[in-house]
Amino acid sequence: MKPSLAKGTRDFSAEVVQKRQYIMSVLQEQFELRGYDPIETPSFENLETLTGKYGEEGDRLIFKILRSGDFTSKIADELWAEKQPAKLASKVADKALRYDLTVPFARYVVQHRNEIAFPFKRYQMQPVWRADRPQKGRFREFYQCDADVVGSDSLWQEVELIHIYDAAFTKLGLPATIKVNNRKILAGMAEVLGISDQFIAFTVAIDKLDKVGPQGVCDEMRKQGLAERAVATFESWLTEGLSIQRLEDLLESSEEGKLGLEELNFVLSNSSKNLKDCELEFDFTLARGLNYYTGTIFEVVAKGVAMGSIGGGGRYADLTSIFGMKDTSGVGISFGLDRIYLCLEELNLFPEAVARKPSILFANFGTAESEIAYQWVQNLVVRGVRAELYPEASKLKKQFDFADKKSITFMAMVGTNEMAADAIPVKNLSSGEQKAMTLDEIVTLIK
Repeated sequence: MKPSLAKGTRDFSAEVVQKRQYIMSVLQEQFELRGYDPIETPSFENLETLTGKYGEEGDRLIFKILRSGDFTSKIADELWAEKQPAKLASKVADKALRYDLTVPFARYVVQHRNEIAFPFKRYQMQPVWRADRPQKGRFREFYQCDADVVGSDSLWQEVELIHIYDAAFTKLGLPATIKVNNRKILAGMAEVLGISDQFIAFTVAIDKLDKVGPQGVCDEMRKQGLAERAVATFESWLTEGLSIQRLEDLLESSEEGKLGLEELNFVLSNSSKNLKDCELEFDFTLARGLNYYTGTIFEVVAKGVAMGSIGGGGRYADLTSIFGMKDTSGVGISFGLDRIYLCLEELNLFPEAVARKPSILFANFGTAESEIAYQWVQNLVVRGVRAELYPEASKLKKQFDFADKKSITFMAMVGTNEMAADAIPVKNLSSGEQKAMTLDEIVTLIK
């Protein structure tokens, strides 16, 4: 049988892993500089923990795990005959791979509420799984890198998270635009349109704007049963483009809409100060389709590359209440590691040293020589130099080929004449230059 990968998954070579680790190290630095601490949660959760938290569309994308044992024996034939996956799901599966890191984080907060200090600031970098249709930048298994604050209503948290986005993308050298909106503004728009009772359908339709365009959004709103008058008015807003000033007039009769504008103005005015390389942009069509968002929402897109969003998040007023802990507000952002990687790769923004780390290989000339060579390796490793000994006394050409395939920068040779020497021949495999060097000189050369 020819081996193959499951659809929507990937293997990663050493070079790719090193580049991914570089991105995560930049994010980790920015999180920890602002007081966020790391946690980890299991790769799978109880099915009931995840279902009902992401909307109907999100629930369909959850990878469910079959119950162990003969789970079919307890299912009535009539239920099988109905062929309704939603009804069968809880019978055949009781666990699921996590869909995101936010809901497991909410579960974590509730279970550990007596051990953590509020407001609780955490970051988490782990894989998640979605039964989505794979395409460029979209996979079924991918990493999320999240930062959240729970236990504070302060809008300064939103400001801080925008500055984390800005600092991280500036450090990575990736030009980006941070789009901002507020779900209360969208709720105010729904109120003005007379469709408050269909708010979720309204936001789900808007969230598809990038995929289907303005006409597609309006068609989706009609499909969801929204009144034609509301659809026509919203279509005119899409054509017109709504500024904050225009929204202040439109939402004059909506208390929730006005509160959303007030929050938005605070976030925009304070986060725009000391912004480095990222641009900040208000986008009234930004919706973030997940149901748990209730306030400020974010989305980040890279400049110069067609990739979709590379980050997103928002304020959730009471997510922990689904697990019995009420009145605990939170806000968080997520970095899309895989898409960020693809952007850096396409724009050639990875530092050269990330994938090709300077290192040295010691040639193996035999048992006695390799014992001395290995002592050199040990001394270099202790000093923080990447070094290794070729394990067999093979032909020198084979050892050079090995070094070339691993992109090793230097080759050291401890032959019979060098076993007692303080300096040994070191060859630069790129230039071909060779020079006798002491241990300290090798350390200086490579580090």
